[in-house]
Amino acid sequence: MPTLEYQKDDFFFMRQAIQEAKRAMEIDEVPIGAVIVKADEVIARAHNLRETLQDATAHAELLAIRKACEVLGTWRLEGCTLYVTLEPCPMCAGAVILSRVDRLVFGAKDPKGGACGSLMNLPADERFNHRPKIAAGIMADECGNILKKFFQDKRMNKKA
Repeated sequence: MPTLEYQKDDFFFMRQAIQEAKRAMEIDEVPIGAVIVKADEVIARAHNLRETLQDATAHAELLAIRKACEVLGTWRLEGCTLYVTLEPCPMCAGAVILSRVDRLVFGAKDPKGGACGSLMNLPADERFNHRPKIAAGIMADECGNILKKFFQDKRMNKKA
């Protein structure tokens, strides 16, 4: 799947997703953040809350999608872009497809669980009736480093 070129505001909005990831890290959640933008305005933001809520589905993307649907009063997120710091898993990639998000922009690739080009590529599967445009790798180093630091700290704390 070819990666789209970045748009002028992609870095601005990815920085906001990174801020959400940092909020997750502050509460000892895996630092993944997401924002959803429509008409150059953030309409939803979220970070992982799986540990806090003890909910396997409390991924940043799903929480942001739920909030965006609430804000817009519809499950169809047409005209929206989802920015997320890590490549979505199969569950989240499915939610992106089913919610009709127009564009997905993600930072770091996830070779162990990514479903937007790494392990599989659900959004590019022509059998689905909706295929979002994807721009991968924006600010990938910064997004990946947040995750690396989080897990390094976890391992060091476990040893101590």
